[in-house]
Amino acid sequence: MTKEFIDINNNISPKIITVGNEETPVIIIDDFAIDTKNIIDDACENSSFTIDNNSFYPGLRSKLPKPYVISVLQKIYQGICHVYKIPTQLQLKPQDTYYSLITNTKEELDLIQRMPHFDTSRPFYFAILHYLNDKPHGNTGFFRHIPTGLEKIEDNNVEDYLNSAQKFIDINGEPEQEYCTSTSAHFELYHEIEYKPNRLVIYPGHLLHSTIVCPNTDINSDPKVGRLTANIFIEFK
Repeated sequence: MTKEFIDINNNISPKIITVGNEETPVIIIDDFAIDTKNIIDDACENSSFTIDNNSFYPGLRSKLPKPYVISVLQKIYQGICHVYKIPTQLQLKPQDTYYSLITNTKEELDLIQRMPHFDTSRPFYFAILHYLNDKPHGNTGFFRHIPTGLEKIEDNNVEDYLNSAQKFIDINGEPEQEYCTSTSAHFELYHEIEYKPNRLVIYPGHLLHSTIVCPNTDINSDPKVGRLTANIFIEFK
């Protein structure tokens, strides 16, 4: 594979939105690549999808090709630094890079997979999500923890959040045996990013979020038709 593995659109026009009461910036870039055929073909033909034992992801993952990751990060890292005011002394460090496919049925979900999650409480950790296959597929939702009002789980509130969430479950019971796709008594769905093929989304990993899973279209282990995404997780440190 060469550095031309993905041909990125030179005319991209990033859109910066703010979400939630805390007005957290989220970057959305439509038509990110000139053509996503190579990256989709690689997922279909050259990748080995397995369960990710290092996370609670409800499906299968496979490593992304390094040339793709390099090309994406070279294109967007300066924008991330500007939007999120990254301290200049910090350096970008790729953390995890995966193709992802949702495959767990609702009956297979653990407790934590039935709730919105955060990637980390650290301040300069970001998720880069590239929607690849054609629609229809589920959106990405951002949630607010109703008992505490928290949207971002940070180092200074992570213990309070975890204690409050456990207390809610102790009193009210575990959530239903299904994906979290809408507002409940415990979490409020306050914003959704629409799934759109060849859309790139960047958001801080401390935001509470979840895929708004559509069982009929999203739970599929076939990378040709499933909810195939490329996920790059980075941290500035």
